[in-house]
Amino acid sequence: MSLLEVENLWVRFPIRQGIFDAVRGVSFALERERLGIVGESGSGKSMTGRAILRLIRKPGIVEADAIRLEGRNLLELSEPEMRKVRGQKISMVMQDPKFSLNPVMTIGDQIMESYLLHNNTSKAQARAKAIAMLEAVSIRDPERVMRAYPHEMSGGMGQRIMIAMMLIPDPQILIADEPTSALDVSVQRQVLDIMDGLVKERGMGLIFISHDLNLVSEFCDRVLIMYAGRIVEVCDADKLHQAKHPYTQGLLNSLPRLDQPKKHLEVLKRDDGWADGESVGGSR
Repeated sequence: MSLLEVENLWVRFPIRQGIFDAVRGVSFALERERLGIVGESGSGKSMTGRAILRLIRKPGIVEADAIRLEGRNLLELSEPEMRKVRGQKISMVMQDPKFSLNPVMTIGDQIMESYLLHNNTSKAQARAKAIAMLEAVSIRDPERVMRAYPHEMSGGMGQRIMIAMMLIPDPQILIADEPTSALDVSVQRQVLDIMDGLVKERGMGLIFISHDLNLVSEFCDRVLIMYAGRIVEVCDADKLHQAKHPYTQGLLNSLPRLDQPKKHLEVLKRDDGWADGESVGGSR
């Protein structure tokens, strides 16, 4: 049985002209693997991640045949039951820690809160666990960081803190939404190495949402390519540069490459049929 199965997921929003479909009929399964979801801004990547956790609020509408976590349909759970799933079973690292961390709480209090919410334990034990988790994401002086506030941290530190906070309840699945987009290359690699190590050690499933095709091809095991709310292609990450769909090929050709320098990068030429056409590759 897969860790997670998403069947025919739709996310809709009412607008003046009628209904806008942000995610349209998305289906995939997640094993104990690193699954990348890529596409340009507005393709539905983040909406897919948020819909899995039922974080789309009204007037947004989420519909699916099923969203199964180890066979249990999340759409059938009550909100109190769903709160037990968020964090404990599935955690999500949001895109920008500056907007995800509470600016008036110390970092230590925020990490401890996420642990105490799902574990019947003392504050002293929660503090020890929080310090250990900060050490696990390569933060050198965890005691100082525990006392600090989010505005005192750099972007790379903030992202590591978010990862620590999301992993402290020991979830089965981690959804990482553009976790390295605001980081420089050296810090980006450190954060990826941390996530990779934690996923392997814990046997977790990882959904890695990104717009960086080269990064995903190096880091992930499998890739879903989204366009206009649909999955248009599925392929193994190490074979991404052999992709067959013209949208994926267009994205790859518009990226600069050191091994194949070009005087002019290609401009992506879109086809209206991509939004409604058949996907390439399987969903699993």
